[in-house]
Amino acid sequence: MSTALNAARRTADLTALADGAPLDLLVIGGGITGAGIALDAASRGLSVALVEKHDLAFGTSRWSSKLVHGGLRYLATGNVGIARRSAVERGILMTRNAPHLVRAMPQLVPLLPSMGRAERALVRAGFLAGDVLRKAAGTPSSVLPRSRRISAQRVIEMAATVRRDGLDGGLLAYDGQLIDDARLVVAVARTAAQHRARILTYVAASEATGSSVRLTDQRSGESFDVSARAVINATGVWAGEIDPALKLRPSRGTHLVFDAETLGNPTAALTIPIPGELNRFIFAMPEQLGRVYLGLTDEDASGAIPDVPQPSPAEIDFLLQTVNRALEITLDDSDVIGAYAGLRPLIDTGAGRTADVSRDHAIVESDSGVISVIGGKLTEYRRMAQDVLDHAVERRGLTAGVCRTPDLPLLGALANSGSDVALTTDLPESLIARYGAEAANVVATASCERPTDPVADGIDVTRAEFEYAITHEGALDAGDILDRRTRIGLVPADRERVVGVADEFLGRFG
Repeated sequence: MSTALNAARRTADLTALADGAPLDLLVIGGGITGAGIALDAASRGLSVALVEKHDLAFGTSRWSSKLVHGGLRYLATGNVGIARRSAVERGILMTRNAPHLVRAMPQLVPLLPSMGRAERALVRAGFLAGDVLRKAAGTPSSVLPRSRRISAQRVIEMAATVRRDGLDGGLLAYDGQLIDDARLVVAVARTAAQHRARILTYVAASEATGSSVRLTDQRSGESFDVSARAVINATGVWAGEIDPALKLRPSRGTHLVFDAETLGNPTAALTIPIPGELNRFIFAMPEQLGRVYLGLTDEDASGAIPDVPQPSPAEIDFLLQTVNRALEITLDDSDVIGAYAGLRPLIDTGAGRTADVSRDHAIVESDSGVISVIGGKLTEYRRMAQDVLDHAVERRGLTAGVCRTPDLPLLGALANSGSDVALTTDLPESLIARYGAEAANVVATASCERPTDPVADGIDVTRAEFEYAITHEGALDAGDILDRRTRIGLVPADRERVVGVADEFLGRFG
């Protein structure tokens, strides 16, 4: 079936649901967890619809560190189960599901005078434990190289602005890094659509029970009821809006965005221990579009859940002060070209710091029969989907095949390119990084003028990508294009430069 998500397909799918098309499963929530559930269900042969009141990856799923963690932090706190699952899921993503979207990220800890011998030994032991986790998970060293110590000169080559006075080399390890978290969500959702899932953005769910939901088209205002044999709530920090009995304790994680040139165009993620913490670090990570993201914080975020969380001044100061401990230069507010914050959907376990709350997930069934999945982390989205689908199949007596997602390539992986058009050297490198084997199709299907030209000077997103976002990736407005299909919007000044181009493309192709 076609993988294209667009306005016409959305209209057809909405009409089918309003007309009573049978559903085995209705998934509420279009983040990575909901998309993963839709893919697992559709690939098992179930009829499934996913509804999201905003856009794909609108919430927490676009505000992460863009990392696919191997679980080392959880091993340090004695949570061996999460650590091992994380390493396994990282390996699945890097070798089978999405090798085009997840790459090995060098993680560099500079050995500076402020870091004592005991702290150095602890980090080294942690990296060695990470090597053991990687090997136990079956991820080859050709995908994730072994950790090692490197010279001071090599540290400076990888991170030019690192503090040099007393630099005694560095410790280097590797973890998984996403080209972009929102792109992963879109790839999962489109792969689900390839397996006949109905993916419906800007459709709000209310009055949910275990077998019915009221849907409202946010664009037309029209509402109707749908029936399904199972209803799954995968709305993350907003899960309590669907089932008020759920108790979550959101925490806020903030990142700052810099021009990569400001930090000397690093090739590794500068990894700096947080003073007074045994297993927490901040990372200055080289990212797409010539940027570096610096994060992250872990602050209690009680109260009403905003659609778009905002970093606090205290978090910004904390990140700048911590990174400056390891830099030859001094970063300040004037160097920050963007910032973002996301809320982790942690399970409320009572008192204590949010940094210490388990990142495990749980499946909860409400009195009305709605099945909710709460907690968890991006790296384990596939496993979370499998667990909740297994639960729904058993509890609702659904006729489903076995879980296929451990070996199911996402769109853009070479095994699921959907195109015989070969990758060629004349394609922009950035386009291949974001689309993998689909890159050639992005250009081949474009009907706009100058498809491989950038949308603006100095921004390596092509005009063809704006068109493809609308015709194949379900983008319905400028925010969908700028803030999720591409990440231009993370820098407000860049967003302002191209919003008119996005509107022009929507007028022509929307």
